[in-house]
Amino acid sequence: MKRTHKLLASILLGLSGLLLTGCGEDPKPKPEAFLRLDYQLGTLKHYESGCPFVFDYNSFATVKEQGNCNLTLEYPKMKATVYLTYKPVNNNLPLLLRDAEKLTYDHVIKADNINAQPFVNEHAKVFGMFSQVGGDAATNAQFYVTDSTRHFLTASLYFYAKPNYDSVMPAAAYIKEDMRNLMETLHWRQ
Repeated sequence: MKRTHKLLASILLGLSGLLLTGCGEDPKPKPEAFLRLDYQLGTLKHYESGCPFVFDYNSFATVKEQGNCNLTLEYPKMKATVYLTYKPVNNNLPLLLRDAEKLTYDHVIKADNINAQPFVNEHAKVFGMFSQVGGDAATNAQFYVTDSTRHFLTASLYFYAKPNYDSVMPAAAYIKEDMRNLMETLHWRQ
């Protein structure tokens, strides 16, 4: 009887060991962690010069005038720049629109997707398109705005690094919101 108890105890112990070791998942290496980048919200500053437009922009950006009402909004902490290019409309609106669309869709080779959203501010006579480019494209966001008769302005976001969407995504999302704000606060001067 002692022998039966010993045999039964060893069988139960063996089964318990199998159940305990057989129920766990295979060990897997943990993925590399990504640094979480949170950027502070800046205050809004008003940009006004001799150019035919005014807008609000983030105080963390530095505005630099490039001549002929072309500007850059530089984000040194994020190593990024938004390039603003102004062109007067002189019976050339279809060409300006085509060029702006071409600039966006030139990135289709590297882009995972392009999401274009129309923008309309009837009161300020500001009409345009905001495009978000997903993937490892050179630019992550672009827009153009016009009053359809006199003014045309484009904006493009570029980083000072080789495009890697996963790495620049937090900064790109932050600056895209700034670009939307710029677009929404833009008014043409008379």
